[in-house]
Amino acid sequence: MDNVTPLGGDVYEIDTRMAGYSGITAGYLILGDRPCLVETGTSTSAPVVRDALSSLGVGPDDLATVVVTHIHLDHAGGVGDIANYYPSAEIVVHEKGARHLADPSRLMASAKMVWGDKLDVLFGTLAPTDAARIRALGDTGTIDLGNGRTLASHYSPGHAKHHVGLLDSLTGDLYVGDAAGVYLPETGDLRPATPPPDFDLDVALGSIALFTALKPQRLLFSHYGPVEDVPSTLERSAEELRIWVDLTKRARAEGLDLDHAVAMVRDRTRERYAALRADEATAEQFELLSGAPSNVAGIMHWLDRAPR
Repeated sequence: MDNVTPLGGDVYEIDTRMAGYSGITAGYLILGDRPCLVETGTSTSAPVVRDALSSLGVGPDDLATVVVTHIHLDHAGGVGDIANYYPSAEIVVHEKGARHLADPSRLMASAKMVWGDKLDVLFGTLAPTDAARIRALGDTGTIDLGNGRTLASHYSPGHAKHHVGLLDSLTGDLYVGDAAGVYLPETGDLRPATPPPDFDLDVALGSIALFTALKPQRLLFSHYGPVEDVPSTLERSAEELRIWVDLTKRARAEGLDLDHAVAMVRDRTRERYAALRADEATAEQFELLSGAPSNVAGIMHWLDRAPR
């Protein structure tokens, strides 16, 4: 299938075709004795993911585990649908997100407030998952991939309070979710992901430091794809966070409202990103991946809670 890319080590990147776009959200299948899907994508992506798994020989009773880095709808919106497709799979999530997968009503209500009419088009509806099938992770945990291979889970908040990074014992791949920002392979751009309500700069920087200490061989971004230059990429992740926070602080100090703060930050960071100087489709894709309004709103929310 044209949306499946082998990455070596029995790992396959799946373009979930979020909202019909390519290159927005990746899921990853780790094949082996106990096949594991990392990230489901959105609810509307679930049939795309199912077809990709089928093309790789994974049938309804073959998938052992579904694990999500966090419960935002672009990563976990398809959990309920995927759980229905694969009745033998255990669903693994951090303990702070588990109840929202069992009963998504509050999560969907808050998403509706943020996204309004765009919600159905971008994400669809997260279906509930039987609580008995959900395994809640603490600050660390282990997922059995078979033959002694494991995914080690490491709590990594800052982007979201229910976020984990996942380290593959065989390949050294680290599934970073959104904790290291979003990466655009076409241009090599890296930009932070700092949405409300959970963003916290100090906590986010701590998670990036944890990722560095884990010494992964490769970073697998949910947005989007593999990156092999690990140390400098994580350094850039931290630098991007600091730049966006400093600029938002400046806008706040000048008394700008949110719209004007977004405009200022967008203007002053524009030169950092080749994507915004590329064709219109690439620029649009980058804004979908890491929108300036969401980023600035999240930083503002953090500044309001923790005056500096």
